[in-house]
Amino acid sequence: MKLHNEDFRVRPGEKVKLNKWPTLVKPVYKSKQQYKKLLEQQVSELSALQHLHYASGRYAVLLIFQAMDAAGKDGTIRHVMSGVNPQGCQVFSFKHPSAVELEHDFLWRTTRSLPERGRIGSFNRSYYEEVLIVRVHPEILRSQGLPPAQLDEKTIWRERYRSIVDLESHLHRNGTRIIKYFLHLSREEQRKRFLDRIDEPEKNWKFSLADISERKFWKQYMRAYEACLSATSTAKAPGYVVPADDKENARADRLPHNCRHFQIARPALSRNRRKAAPGIAVDPKLPDEGRRRPRLSFRHQAQSDTAISSSWRK
Repeated sequence: MKLHNEDFRVRPGEKVKLNKWPTLVKPVYKSKQQYKKLLEQQVSELSALQHLHYASGRYAVLLIFQAMDAAGKDGTIRHVMSGVNPQGCQVFSFKHPSAVELEHDFLWRTTRSLPERGRIGSFNRSYYEEVLIVRVHPEILRSQGLPPAQLDEKTIWRERYRSIVDLESHLHRNGTRIIKYFLHLSREEQRKRFLDRIDEPEKNWKFSLADISERKFWKQYMRAYEACLSATSTAKAPGYVVPADDKENARADRLPHNCRHFQIARPALSRNRRKAAPGIAVDPKLPDEGRRRPRLSFRHQAQSDTAISSSWRK
């Protein structure tokens, strides 16, 4: 089965009801072998896109992953980004804000970690936590040291949505392309994965009593995600609701498809650099044996010059 990613995209202005969005769809693979081959193709394609993106140096790409606990954010990032050159990507995980971070506005700590042009940045959780967990637990909001006028829960979420949309619009205007993924997990599948964390020794370290206590707020979290997705998925920074009950399916055919529409071109040599290229073929300061080597064709000279430029960027 071929998944059409646009089927999982939240349209601007759409009112999201997550109980109408699937957590499980028919797999795009028929066997484990086919899945591995598909993932290898995807990683290879993303690697090529990242190489082109890094060489161009015109845009930054920001991938944001949000989900309930045990939905597979870590595994998705690890598998999909496994073939990407580490020099061209960055991964940041945001947990509870520090005392220093709480002294600033809610967008400050993530803004410091935005990717540079030519790089792909992945956020495992993000500034969206400030309209998700903070909305479910308003006591967190009251401990953030905000001015009293900012603590009105009737207006603060709408204002924060506006701040997020304004930030993402600003980033888009300045060359950062943003794609947001909500890994949509069912409550029953989360229960199974929590039990696996208890039963399987290699997963024990993932188990937390706090995760169990948060299950009590499932309905509140779903309402918070619905409001957030409805308010912040835009044409410039789209949000996708990815069925996540099948981990392998959730990882398949996502990122490369969504990155293909980026207008990225491999940089070409300027006229001045082309004129200078023939001088690279033979250095008059070299000994005679160095000057006797075959003269490069212009095409090979251009490739050599591009390689030198690429190594300089590194």
